[in-house]
Amino acid sequence: MEITWYGLSCFRITERKHAAIVTDPYHNKLGLPPLKLKSDVVTVSHNAKGHNYATAVTNKRHILNGPGEYEIGNVFITGIVTANSDPDKRNIVFMFDFDGLTVAHLGDMQTVPKQTQIEALEQVNILLVPVGSGNSLNAAQASELVSMLEPNIVIPMHYQLPGLNVELESVERFLKEMGVTDPSEEASLKINAGNLPEETETVILVPKI
Repeated sequence: MEITWYGLSCFRITERKHAAIVTDPYHNKLGLPPLKLKSDVVTVSHNAKGHNYATAVTNKRHILNGPGEYEIGNVFITGIVTANSDPDKRNIVFMFDFDGLTVAHLGDMQTVPKQTQIEALEQVNILLVPVGSGNSLNAAQASELVSMLEPNIVIPMHYQLPGLNVELESVERFLKEMGVTDPSEEASLKINAGNLPEETETVILVPKI
């Protein structure tokens, strides 16, 4: 599996003989370079221009923006609604199961979820977690959630980047909360079920922008 980050909450997740997935594509007027991506599936955590610009993705066969269970291109996808301060703007957490290797994308989760939702996320191997506050978790909340879930790998997202005209906190606050002083920085994460770390490891992805 390869996971590539494009800034904000937008990732591309690929694996041989599986559907390619793009999460939360952002609008091209947010200060980051315009997205030009291909995938089979686009997931949208909520209806906001930093997360719902599916037009930026070509070849897509499915756009998922609600709760439910789906099987597309050998990937099992589960959408779970989480609480939001505005009931008209629900957030959807998407879990992707690639033959037992699971990735959870938390979207713009705003609060640490209830126990029932925690249980649904407990088997996650790779956690894509917002850390920059704004309309999502802040650094302390994100760190608390990571300690509750204990994923093998945590990848922070939705934090301040050069040029971004959305006001977010830096990733350094999250790293401090996590006690990480020398994080691994990668252009993309290449991982399989056989080389997952036993202890939670924080990986910083350099945005492909």
